[in-house]
Amino acid sequence: MRRSRKTKIVATLGPASSSPEIIKALFEAGVDVFRINMSHTSHERLGELHAGVRALELEERRPIAILVDLQGPKIRLGRIAGGRAILKEGERVRLIRAETTDQAGAIPIPHPEVFAALKQNENVLIDDGKVRLRIDAMARDTGEATVLIGGEIKDRKGVNLPDTMLPIPALTPKDRSDLDAALHLGVDWIALSFVQRPEDVADVKKIVRRRAGVLAKIEKPQALETLSEILELTDAVMVARGDLGVELPVEMVPGIQKEITRLARIGGKPVVVATQMLESMIETAVPTRAEVSDVATAIFDGADAVMLSAETAAGKYPVEAVRMMDRIAIAAESGPLFQPMMDSQRCPPEETTPDALMAAVQQVTHTIHARAIVTWTGSGSTGLRAARERPEAPIIALTPSVETARRLCIAWGLHCVLTEDAHDLDDVVDRAARIAHEEGFAKPGERLVVTAGVPLGTPGATNLLRVAFVGGL
Repeated sequence: MRRSRKTKIVATLGPASSSPEIIKALFEAGVDVFRINMSHTSHERLGELHAGVRALELEERRPIAILVDLQGPKIRLGRIAGGRAILKEGERVRLIRAETTDQAGAIPIPHPEVFAALKQNENVLIDDGKVRLRIDAMARDTGEATVLIGGEIKDRKGVNLPDTMLPIPALTPKDRSDLDAALHLGVDWIALSFVQRPEDVADVKKIVRRRAGVLAKIEKPQALETLSEILELTDAVMVARGDLGVELPVEMVPGIQKEITRLARIGGKPVVVATQMLESMIETAVPTRAEVSDVATAIFDGADAVMLSAETAAGKYPVEAVRMMDRIAIAAESGPLFQPMMDSQRCPPEETTPDALMAAVQQVTHTIHARAIVTWTGSGSTGLRAARERPEAPIIALTPSVETARRLCIAWGLHCVLTEDAHDLDDVVDRAARIAHEEGFAKPGERLVVTAGVPLGTPGATNLLRVAFVGGL
């Protein structure tokens, strides 16, 4: 199973895509990473979905990644008198710390941390920003606010605080339970929601202990203030445009998406662009032109992966949505502008032997028109360095670790193959050539660029570049 594109596709499993038949169809249509959203998934269902993907992996003999997305802290209204209320622009309202209220004009928020953190002139958004309040005054258990944007509010609607640094950890008790269940199963990626500060990522990595990759979802304005520090700690990042577009002016999101993508590539960390990419395909078999352009823009920006959420989890056309995203990626990457754009975004290598070697690999590959780059990688770091260069040639990542192979499925351009460690330098080259031929990347007589580390099997010691010919196999 060789993909005809380098950008990866992440698809969310849900009611529309939970059967073994649909999961297989999604994989055949182009899915590289399956996402399981713990906001809507029990531990029992998580185990069933995990088993289904692993069974497909055995059948297809191709590594497949599983990403578990933790719900994160959710701030919601309590129960309002009458179950709903209409707020009018300019009206003064009262916030109270309570689960429920029968007071007219009072809005219950059962979260003490909100009252501890909110300050005068900060904004409170209700129901994805449909209603906006500005805080006039705060006390221990109450607050006064003015309605800036009116509308209807209902029981248990979500609350966003775009101006407020909440004194709460990124992991709730539910998240800790979900995380334990996911790690016990052996999932490949953990997505951490509502990251506010670098410490949120550090705390989760201490729990995970390298048993999975940690992906930080950037969906809070506070995370943008320490984005460089977050990128240093995390293993990957997601541009979660849904909440970003609620808590920030929507016109700012495209620029932020480009900046996060750029910084992630500089840091060699995979970046996923998510939310509403083919939203109309929840209900229709064909996306809008604007959605197609949106997906293509993320690909032109150099994103490692693009993600489908409700389109595959609950939509009427889950397989068609994946096929469409696959076609968009192939068309974007085969156009005359794609590779020049990737080349223009390339950053100078860091002053290390592996980084300098990968920069040389890119140059040699381009000069001799090598058919593929073959990297031997144990931990995955060499594969990620190769992907950061965004070379024109495909990258084959050879690894003896199934965990590494699965985790690298999220990274741009990497075709992962499980194979035992090389025995000697001749084996490094010979097996690279044989696998490149078997996987359909090169024909006899064509050239490859092969990288490895000497002494063999030493993690992070990539220091060897060889040009190899594919023999008459």
